[in-house]
Amino acid sequence: MVGSPRSGNARAGHREAPVRTCVGCRRRASVSELLRVVRQDGQVVVDERRRLPGRGAWLHPEPDCLAKAERRRAFPRALRSSGTLDVTAVRRHLEPRTG
Repeated sequence: MVGSPRSGNARAGHREAPVRTCVGCRRRASVSELLRVVRQDGQVVVDERRRLPGRGAWLHPEPDCLAKAERRRAFPRALRSSGTLDVTAVRRHLEPRTG
């Protein structure tokens, strides 16, 4: 019986990073490249430690992906929320750090 390619890697101690899809651009990337966001009290907040409870969505840490996600109304759909969600906290997190 032939084993799957994954089972061979698992025995060798080699483990691949989980892959998620960005809600903005819909490209797949490893979780180390993406930012996890969750819904809290009608707002979308950044989950830097990836430990907050609730359903999360993944986003590239780029303003373009945030704009695409807002345009497509991806956050309410991904976070299973009715109505609009405030993304100010995410936008503030993505702003370039100055001085």
